Amino acid sequence: MLEGKKILLVITGGIAAYKSLELIRLLQVNKASVVPVMTKSSQQFVTPLSVSAIAGSKVYTELFDLTAEAEMGHIELSRSADIILVAPASADFLSKMAQGTCDDLASTLLLATDKPVLVAPSMNVRMWHHPATQRNLGAIRDDGIVTIGPNQGDMACGEFGFGRMSEPAEVITFLNSYFKEGPLSGKRIIVTSGTTHEMMDPIRYIANKSSGAQGTAIASALADLGANVVFITGPSAVATPPNVDLVNIETGREMYKAVLDQLPADVAVFVAAVGDWYFDEVAEQKIKKDNERLPVLKFKENPDILRYVSNLQENRPQLVIGFAAETSDVHKNAETKFKKKGCDWIIANDVSDSTGVMGGDENKITIFTKKKKEDWPLMSKKSVARKLAAKICDALEL
Repeated sequence: MLEGKKILLVITGGIAAYKSLELIRLLQVNKASVVPVMTKSSQQFVTPLSVSAIAGSKVYTELFDLTAEAEMGHIELSRSADIILVAPASADFLSKMAQGTCDDLASTLLLATDKPVLVAPSMNVRMWHHPATQRNLGAIRDDGIVTIGPNQGDMACGEFGFGRMSEPAEVITFLNSYFKEGPLSGKRIIVTSGTTHEMMDPIRYIANKSSGAQGTAIASALADLGANVVFITGPSAVATPPNVDLVNIETGREMYKAVLDQLPADVAVFVAAVGDWYFDEVAEQKIKKDNERLPVLKFKENPDILRYVSNLQENRPQLVIGFAAETSDVHKNAETKFKKKGCDWIIANDVSDSTGVMGGDENKITIFTKKKKEDWPLMSKKSVARKLAAKICDALEL
């Protein structure tokens, strides 16, 4: 899918800059051409000579290159590629992108381009989770910039967590998916994921244990098949999938509103572990112990998103899929939920502690449809997602 594509590769500063050399090689193996642009800080980790030798192309480093700028070189560079890929994208460079700063060649190219921009973030785990970085990510995603990764793992600094740049092979896989017209192209699909937080006071809440891993995998698999995925997620322990339209929420009522705001859609997949109840009143200050008397907490029921969407008379998706996370009588409870909600499919899974499904990497599901029941074997959540995406294609007769 990359054959004949021209990639403008922006390499920014960070230890992961060494991965750019392998990335260039793999792009060439896939018959794409690469034009490298390096920031000043990236040259502290890899040399322009190394990059140029592997790319077989001039490396662009200076905004005020008089030879190039006589022909408005930064404009030409920004318009001649099929896409601009920033890999690695440091925390500093993401901040520049979010603010629209253009004080060097790389940042100026991004402001001048009319082509798609993809970024593969790379930074320390604390930097990744910092509110400023997350704000910057939200800003660039709102601008239509697509993120690839990052991964979770060991870091050069000795810490562990999210922030590792996606491996070059993973970036190539994503780019191949990005450029192809998949069977779900033109389809709009809503996927809910994560948990919800129902606040009791400013610092306490009730929630389900969902990590968001299965919903994230499903959204990613559907996007890989070309779907326009609206990813509505509550708090989650995993990174947002690339190439989706992200909507962040916190409470069940916020998720309900977000789903309705995103209709109509062709398919809706409700994976999120939405809290059944919320507190009638949220204390303005932290609730204190009072002479050993227990506080009186009153609950109200959250909107039933699955049942509401399943029974819409207008704007009902062609296919509505719900999840039934159970800890006992899994099939019986799932069948009861299936009949009650009015959806097209219910996917049941056992989330009791002994299964390790909540927060784990694997899942074992049963799909209930109006015609039959399918038991799937234990497999990775990513495999479940890919198989489910294929089944959705079949259901839509694509």
